Amino acid sequence: MELLRKGKQDARGGGPAALEWGLIPGDAAKSLPVWACGGKVSLNVDGTVGRLVGALDAVLDSNARVAPFRILLQVPGSQVYSPIACGATLEEINQHWDWLEQNLLHTLSVFDNKDDIASFVKGKVKALIAEETSSRLAEQEEEPEKFREALVKFEARFNFPEAEKLVTYYSCCCWKGRVPRQGWLYLSINHLCFYSFFLGKELKLVVPWVDIQKLERTSNVFLTDTIRITTQNKERDFSMFLNLDEVFKVMEQLADVTLRRLLDNEVFDLDPDLQEPSQITKRDLEARAQNEFFRAFFRLPRKEKLHAVVDCSLWTPFSRCHTTGRMFASDSYICFASREDGCCKIILPLREVVSIEKMEDTSLLPHPIIVSIRSKVAFQFIELRDRDSLVEALLARLKQVHANHPVHYDTSADDDMASLVFHSTSMCSDHRFGDLEMMSSQNSEESEKEKSPLMHPDALVTAFQQSGSQSPDSRMSREQIKISLWNDHFVEYGRTVCMFRTEKIRKLVAMGIPESLRGRLWLLFSDAVTDLASHPGYYGNLVEESLGKCCLVTEEIERDLHRSLPEHPAFQNETGIAALRRVLTAYAHRNPKIGYCQSMNILTSVLLLYTKEEEAFWLLVAVCERMLPDYFNHRVIGAQVDQSVFEELIKGHLPELAEHMNDLSALASVSLSWFLTLFLSIMPLESAVNVVDCFFYDGIKAIFQLGLAVLEANAEDLCSSKDDGQALMILSRFLDHIKNEDSPGPPVGSHHAFFSDDQEPYPVTDISDLIRDSYEKFGDQSVEQIEHLRYKHRIRVLQGHEDTTKQNVLRVVIPEVSILPEDLEELYDLFKREHMMSCYWEQPRPMASRHDPSRPYAEQYRIDARQFAHLFQLVSPWTCGAHTEILAERTFRLLDDNMDQLIEFKAFVSCLDIMYNGEMNEKIKLLYRLHIPPALTENDRDSQSPLRNPLLSTSRPLVFGKPNGDAVDYQKQLKQMIKDLAKEKDKTEKELPKMSQREFIQFCKTLYSMFHEDPEENDLYQAIATVTTLLLQIGEVGQRGSSSGSCSQECGEELRASAPSPEDSVFADTGKTPQDSQAFPEAAERDWTVSLEHILASLLTEQSLVNFFEKPLDMKSKLENAKINQYNLKTFEMSHQSQSELKLSNL
Repeated sequence: MELLRKGKQDARGGGPAALEWGLIPGDAAKSLPVWACGGKVSLNVDGTVGRLVGALDAVLDSNARVAPFRILLQVPGSQVYSPIACGATLEEINQHWDWLEQNLLHTLSVFDNKDDIASFVKGKVKALIAEETSSRLAEQEEEPEKFREALVKFEARFNFPEAEKLVTYYSCCCWKGRVPRQGWLYLSINHLCFYSFFLGKELKLVVPWVDIQKLERTSNVFLTDTIRITTQNKERDFSMFLNLDEVFKVMEQLADVTLRRLLDNEVFDLDPDLQEPSQITKRDLEARAQNEFFRAFFRLPRKEKLHAVVDCSLWTPFSRCHTTGRMFASDSYICFASREDGCCKIILPLREVVSIEKMEDTSLLPHPIIVSIRSKVAFQFIELRDRDSLVEALLARLKQVHANHPVHYDTSADDDMASLVFHSTSMCSDHRFGDLEMMSSQNSEESEKEKSPLMHPDALVTAFQQSGSQSPDSRMSREQIKISLWNDHFVEYGRTVCMFRTEKIRKLVAMGIPESLRGRLWLLFSDAVTDLASHPGYYGNLVEESLGKCCLVTEEIERDLHRSLPEHPAFQNETGIAALRRVLTAYAHRNPKIGYCQSMNILTSVLLLYTKEEEAFWLLVAVCERMLPDYFNHRVIGAQVDQSVFEELIKGHLPELAEHMNDLSALASVSLSWFLTLFLSIMPLESAVNVVDCFFYDGIKAIFQLGLAVLEANAEDLCSSKDDGQALMILSRFLDHIKNEDSPGPPVGSHHAFFSDDQEPYPVTDISDLIRDSYEKFGDQSVEQIEHLRYKHRIRVLQGHEDTTKQNVLRVVIPEVSILPEDLEELYDLFKREHMMSCYWEQPRPMASRHDPSRPYAEQYRIDARQFAHLFQLVSPWTCGAHTEILAERTFRLLDDNMDQLIEFKAFVSCLDIMYNGEMNEKIKLLYRLHIPPALTENDRDSQSPLRNPLLSTSRPLVFGKPNGDAVDYQKQLKQMIKDLAKEKDKTEKELPKMSQREFIQFCKTLYSMFHEDPEENDLYQAIATVTTLLLQIGEVGQRGSSSGSCSQECGEELRASAPSPEDSVFADTGKTPQDSQAFPEAAERDWTVSLEHILASLLTEQSLVNFFEKPLDMKSKLENAKINQYNLKTFEMSHQSQSELKLSNL
């Protein structure tokens, strides 16, 4: 389309008062400036031509003065103008028009009718205005009527139970093919819902968050920015939001929270916020996102809760100015991050804080406060809004922290605490690390040494120091240069955990930390030093508690002890092995949910080389619980998420390599160990410790960028590789030949040394050069970007695990049933959804356990009796009206072999397979088993049956007349059938107990209920009446025989020749009644029985019954109806329950 501009002469001023923009076929639309002075902008709507005209002020305020620039909508032939937008300036109206061009005009071409165009545009604008108004009200929380109105509409339109809480709603378009449907998007705690009523057509979409496999921002032919929701079979696009960024963040948060709550059992137990979904609000989601960013950015414990984020400025003595940024105040920390990334960052544990004071407010130092720490350093913050309330809250938390963990100060060094000034060099000139530790921890360390004499007192590298190939002078000179640089840095920036962290320290870390400082700086950068000081004696107690205990975890640890850095002398003797055993066992005892995971041994071995045993323990805690969250658990979800993030980074930074390696997942076989062991297992140790230096300072970002640098250095060779095997060999050889020229120790080979080929010289790469390249080329990834990518890929990884579970369950079940694989897949989805719906809206019942991914695949999803009854009603072909629920209860009891009140998917489909695809004898056998214990119980709520009395007379002969006058004698026919069944019966099969009269009556009732509303209903009723009469007489004959015969087994053998066979006795003269039967009526009543063979043989005599049980059944139609009605059935039951509870409460 091409936009044309035409000017009109205003009658009053003679100037161009209005511009008409017409649409004519041509090239792509081009934006033209609005050259109007106080007039209107219009667009003709006429076939291929349209007219857009308007004034938003008339919509929002009819009493307001007409804005000088307006956009109105007019349909040709009508004198009515509909307001669209207004602006007080030319720039403002241009912005409105640009938005219309980008989000609306491209979509109008799909409409054929001009009235449809006008209706669509007006509906869209009204919805946007309503959304903006409601969002303002929601933010201010002064007038929640709009939200309540939306909630009422949400409940009426989707009929969810009351427990389905609405979080927020937006006006938008949902694309159905090339046609946009204007409507409302409702985001609730468990579902994404869309409602539209447009041009007389109603559209409802309900997408559970747990079904979403991909959530992304994308673009289509018509719009530049849309939100795409991908489920198993469909993609849906939503667009035309007022604030798409906000909507996407809320959707991303809700999807993440719900998937973690319902699919990730390991994280669920660690996050209390996930356990109360009914408390989730839009504001809570924003706070949660900010809290997670705060913890990730400063790498703080998971339990740390953010309380305030305040814009401020911090005095930075190294730059002699105030640096603008934000203060973050949490339970136990005060943190600061500059606006400019990498400029300055500080972390102040409240344990280290002595005082927080307000200073006099001046024009140069507005709203200042001073935070003083134990090492006689003070930090000045200015430009703090609401300073009084902030300081009050900080002091309250400071008091709480000191009350929980009392701190003892060395007052001999404290001459005058009141004279503390800003961070100055004179206060940091001491190069000792004594300020890191508190008196309490020092005392506890001494007592712990006495208490645990076996604990190794120093870092292992000091006890097993090796001489390198370089001369001692050369080695010492390089170390001394680095130590000197670090000491200079300590003087200017601080030496404790509260040091200023700037780009300068990052460069020092990239060069490699001196070995004498490495362990201490790891403790500082990870803040493990705070945990160490906060828990005096904790590690020693853990070691004592776990000592000598034997379990599966300790066995795994023992197997891996001698495989942890076996090439290093520290782990070639019992000293290093014993220390490693104690640390790993103590951590497994501390955190049984993680216990022990492979690769923890390699990481802990390196930690023990450079730190004391207790320090290594707390560093391991920091890595496993803070810096690499969810890495070391049953499914290593965190590592898989970061692998998926890494693949996306490869596509963005190395597109040619990504294009050559079509399946980047092949790299995961190598790169997964990069993340799990921080390159320690695939790189020479003296080089890998430099990587660990960067990791403790920069977190997972350092591993991402170093991985990209490794791939970039080998990109040319990898692109020319012929297969994945060759590509992996290229990477292994490269990593094995990374050297550290500055290392004072001798080279120590990596675990992958066998990949190298010593016959061919291979170029050596210096680790310092590789790390420098990684920062220069790939260091632009921010923590916020990485966290966003983690949100995105966590959905994919969790859904990938769900798909794996599904495929494994189906692979086991498919060979054992005759149901088609595609139908089995839909049955699995229904089974899982039934489980999920109970998680959505019901309080967890004792027998209904949550989804547990640590269980075997077949046992991860199980349903209880109520959930089974819903599915039975939806998909079972044996529907019996009001009797269906009772039959479902009996079926559940039959399938619940271990009586834990839960059944698995395999048992569920095996039962359905018999109902749909079994032969007649299998179906009758199933029905028979449903009417004997354990399926039928004495307390069965249907035991008061009208069928308890005899239905038909049993004194008539077994000869029945047919309508045509013929007679059929069933005696010979039944006798032969029973003989044939006895021959075919598998002798190894356990014989089923006989059915009593009460059980038989229930069996008959079920058959009668099954025939209701069948097309052959009358014939079936007549046939079952005939069969019932036969079986009642068979039972009476057996009753008489059992009451008259009391001989032993030996007598039975003698009487067999003269007495009729069991088959013959069935057809004995019914007119003769044995005396014993009359003498003992109670015993006779008790002994009335009939067997499965009798029932089956009797049913086979009636062709209509045979046809009923052998007719083919259509499962697909049942499945389609089940997918549609599953939610309705559940919500109906929930609403019925709530009404019943309300009545009871009123009583």
